[in-house]
Amino acid sequence: MARTVAIGIQNFDRIIENGYFYIDKTEFIKEWWESGDSVTLVTRPRRFGKTLNMSMLECFFSNKYEGRADLFESLSILEDENYRKIQGTYPVISLSFANVKETNYADARKKICIILAEAFIANSFLLESDVLEEKDKEFFRRVSMDMDDVSATLSLHYLSKYLYLYYGEKVIILLDEYDTPMQEAYVGGYWEQMVSFIRSLFNSTCKTNPWLGRAVMTGITRVSKESIFSDLNNLKVVTSTSNEYATSFGFTEQEVFAALEECGLEKEKEQVKRWYDGFIFGDVQDIYNPWSILNFLDTGKYGAYWANTSANSLVGKVIREGSRRIKLSFEKLLKGEHLRCPIDEQIVFSQLDNNETAVWSLLLASGYLKVLDMEREELMETCNDPMYELTLVNYETRRMFYSMVRGWFAREESNYNDFIQALLQEDVDAMNVYMNRVAMKMFSYFDTGGGAEPERFYHGFVLGLMVELADRYTLTSNRESGFGRYDVMLEPRNQEDDAIILEFKVYNPRKEKDLEEAVAAALQQIEDKRYAATLEEKGFAADKIKKYGFAFEGKQVLIG
Repeated sequence: MARTVAIGIQNFDRIIENGYFYIDKTEFIKEWWESGDSVTLVTRPRRFGKTLNMSMLECFFSNKYEGRADLFESLSILEDENYRKIQGTYPVISLSFANVKETNYADARKKICIILAEAFIANSFLLESDVLEEKDKEFFRRVSMDMDDVSATLSLHYLSKYLYLYYGEKVIILLDEYDTPMQEAYVGGYWEQMVSFIRSLFNSTCKTNPWLGRAVMTGITRVSKESIFSDLNNLKVVTSTSNEYATSFGFTEQEVFAALEECGLEKEKEQVKRWYDGFIFGDVQDIYNPWSILNFLDTGKYGAYWANTSANSLVGKVIREGSRRIKLSFEKLLKGEHLRCPIDEQIVFSQLDNNETAVWSLLLASGYLKVLDMEREELMETCNDPMYELTLVNYETRRMFYSMVRGWFAREESNYNDFIQALLQEDVDAMNVYMNRVAMKMFSYFDTGGGAEPERFYHGFVLGLMVELADRYTLTSNRESGFGRYDVMLEPRNQEDDAIILEFKVYNPRKEKDLEEAVAAALQQIEDKRYAATLEEKGFAADKIKKYGFAFEGKQVLIG
């Protein structure tokens, strides 16, 4: 009988006690413990089981779970008797910054102070003990949402001391989603203030803390050492390109296929692989996002589950406000092509505005891109960062980005369905009205300046519109047909529908006197280059192939 798939539960003990669907990741406990690393930072994309694994660590090590080995009885960790002996024997401080998403520094700092204060409240029994001196009790009581910076940044340092004095064991600190405040600070424009506060907090917690035994931090990005980890020389960083813990976060293909069989969905393996496979951690390929798989197991329906779990504000910002070169490279990715570029896994947020490497590094760390190949260090002839070959992870991710591009233009009363309906109804006037309305309101934001590149920009924009037709048409772009390469072709899955060819032209006053001539040139190119040849070979009659020319001049658009 298939286990119940419970969505959104991130408490390990609750999942185990209720017998909910769970894939054993307790080997992470053993691998981390035996590594001997003092402070470990594990970066993984969102919804990859980071919070659940941190809850698992707490349930295993925390003395608040003393005598709860039953939580692990059916799991691999207790196959080693040595681990049975240490379960529930350490003082643990467990925190999460996942909800620190304020739009200004004052509120973000207050939210962090509340989280720190809650850690003290959870250990308020220390105030009744005789191990704390009066000055310690005074500090304990001073920790609150309104405490000053000195008290806030020293809070975990002293809480570690108090727990050590009480239990006689050094403390394990677990900090989940450490980088959420940093990402929100960048988006919200208060980066420098947050960096200063977090750097001081981390230094006193993880570097100058004699009562710290071990620590684990998780996050999406590896924020540059110069930003907040400048004083930490005891930090072990594990990113998506590292081999450590490669199968501890996310589901392997073997685990996914076993889950499909348990839920009676074994016939869906091929489609599940198409939608959700593609993540690579270290040398391990075919890793799946747990959130998407769990939702599919629960509903039996395909959807962009992972993509819809957040507003993707940071990723959207860096692409939307990026240079023209970044947008053109992004268009290549949307078409399924590969991108070759250097990667620096230390994210320098201050460089995201003007450094292309920083942008692609962020997208890789966030799980939107995967590494197909990496230049081996021994083959490098320079001291530059190694070159990576990157592509979008899978079909789900591609759909997300099409939706994101569509969302950038779906402002005010604009409705993408207007354009799609007009295209299918061969209503050229309505197509022109829609495109010019959007161009006037939005295109200046994306820089549609002169030269050949605007043609590719409009090309990419129209491709974004076409996602609505993915189930009805096969969409191809920039492929060979006849004597050239067409811009966009929509081949209907049902041959009763019309096929569609689109060609784009930027108005050139040296070649055309107006936009009408540019449209005529685009349509003539379709004929001269015989772009319809591929469709004709598949049996489409000439009257079942619709052809449109798009001409652009700045914000002016003409379709014919």
